[in-house]
Amino acid sequence: MSTVLVINSGSSSLKYQLVNTVDGSKIAAGLVERIGLPGANIAHEQNGIKTQHTREIPDHTFAFAAVTRVFAEQQMPFESLQLTAVGHRVVQGGEKFIEPTLITDEVERAIAELSALAPLHNPGQLAGIRAARKVFPKTAHVAVFDTAFHQSMPPAAYEYALDQNTARQYSIRRYGFHGTSHSYVARRAAEFLGRPVSDLKQVVLHLGNGASACAVQGGTSINTSMGLTPLQGLVMGTRTGDIDASVVFHLHRTAGMSIDEIDTLFNKQSGLLGLSGSADMRDVTAAAASGDARATQALAVYTHRIRHYLGAYAFELGGLDTVIFTAGVGENVPQIRAAVCADLAAYGIVLDSALNQQHSRKVREISAAESRVRVLVVPTDEELEIALQAQSLVASL
Repeated sequence: MSTVLVINSGSSSLKYQLVNTVDGSKIAAGLVERIGLPGANIAHEQNGIKTQHTREIPDHTFAFAAVTRVFAEQQMPFESLQLTAVGHRVVQGGEKFIEPTLITDEVERAIAELSALAPLHNPGQLAGIRAARKVFPKTAHVAVFDTAFHQSMPPAAYEYALDQNTARQYSIRRYGFHGTSHSYVARRAAEFLGRPVSDLKQVVLHLGNGASACAVQGGTSINTSMGLTPLQGLVMGTRTGDIDASVVFHLHRTAGMSIDEIDTLFNKQSGLLGLSGSADMRDVTAAAASGDARATQALAVYTHRIRHYLGAYAFELGGLDTVIFTAGVGENVPQIRAAVCADLAAYGIVLDSALNQQHSRKVREISAAESRVRVLVVPTDEELEIALQAQSLVASL
């Protein structure tokens, strides 16, 4: 068995998953919450059994030590697993990191320097990397970057029409995110269809609390909706998505709002939450079904934005073979899939309403027999993708 420990670390949390990269199975998984705060807790799942563990966890190093104790208590000490690698999710890799990278002290410093582009993500992930390297000093550590998959975009897609001296000085360009998900889902769709991914023109719609669209041509990203940060693009749970930059100036000048207040408004108080009062798609769809006008309008804005990107990317790709729905909303909310694909028969997209209503954790097709474009639901697995990429890199060394 080849095992990889996958880590997704935040400023006060640490999500982990132990993956068998031979068959893709999840051996164990868990979440450490409230690191450095009172009431720190580890929720651990192994062999279908969920357990809760309370520990004093002042920092990420203690968090990793606590996780190793939990594994030992569950009769699965790490020493017995002979880890192949520890794979770390890192949100922002900038232009420097375009593929999975073996973590060294130099790589750590580079990730720290990129924190200015992802202040909400990279610092916490860097803390997790440093802590894990102390706990597993003899194991290979691999960084897998959300932005790496999108480094194949052409300059026409990733450059903003900004003064180029300013853009280059401050590294301002479209980077894109959710890259591990888009990469995994596009490949799984090709496997399901029995076609080489290199032959396909795909639009992947990663619809969760964070959401992004990606145009995938021949297995590579040629455009994606998120930009310098994960704020741009589709409407999300609490983020605005696309918005006129002048709204920032307008709110500052007329409402007296500070830059930090506007940042909070755009990232944490907008999106579905701002439109309907709830960031949870389940609440919004239920409210809309009961006749709530705000919720109905929120869903209209949400799906209109997705359709906008779907149409744009179909043109950029020069046609479509597949449209893929993934992530929490994409996989589980048939109303959204139906609204996105409504009245698109002229463009070769026709859903089978019965298939669309079915729920499954497997890859499935929801398009009608007469649909020229295959519409799929593909459950994403970012942890498995990180594990596979980490395993592949270590095997090549």
